[in-house]
Amino acid sequence: MNKIKVSAVSYTNTTPFIYGIKNTSLINEIELSLDIPSTCAQKLIDNHVDLGLVPVAALLQIPGYDIISDYCIGATGAVNSVFIFSNKPVHEIKTLRLDKQSRTSNNLARVLLKNYWKQSVELTEEQDADAFVEIGDRTFGKKESFPFVYDMGAEWMNFTGLPFAFAVWAANKSLPKTFIELFNSSMKFGLDNRNEVIENLPKRDDFDIAHYLNHSIDFSLTDKKREAIRLFHQYIQVL
Repeated sequence: MNKIKVSAVSYTNTTPFIYGIKNTSLINEIELSLDIPSTCAQKLIDNHVDLGLVPVAALLQIPGYDIISDYCIGATGAVNSVFIFSNKPVHEIKTLRLDKQSRTSNNLARVLLKNYWKQSVELTEEQDADAFVEIGDRTFGKKESFPFVYDMGAEWMNFTGLPFAFAVWAANKSLPKTFIELFNSSMKFGLDNRNEVIENLPKRDDFDIAHYLNHSIDFSLTDKKREAIRLFHQYIQVL
């Protein structure tokens, strides 16, 4: 039988998932690639993989997508790795540089600026923008380097009262029920062994990875997070 092609994100916040994949029998059922979020999304859109940890904004480009897992990359409040870094307070931001690795966070920044902060901004690729979006491991230890820092997990919750799901495990075709069950049990195994995952990650003086993986990232795809995805899609479609 052909192996199921899976694209996962290569950030620290996915390391429990990768541990679960590599340390259960799931690894024998799949072909795994590790990618940045935007590439992960494009592979699923282009049908180069069957299953991906997909930024939720990209779901709108995948006809008939199926979210197959009870787990996600989410947050209930501050996520501590999805930011707008700014040289000005948010109500003075006129130009915003987007993150080329991201789809969801770029759109989340635009949604928040338009609907929460009521701020009209110009999107730019210039380095000297008033503010910029940045996600993932590149943000670790960077909060002290800018006068104004906006955690978009926290700001979304301030705006809507809802948690947020940044990425979900989505398929572009029907997958066997037995595979989905194995997949979810593998994800749970990885999360249950988070402390071992943390122990084997490189140590940092400027960022608490243990707190990040145990408290900042909320891995459960709850009904409230599903509600947030639907609401976020509504906002994106009228940007």
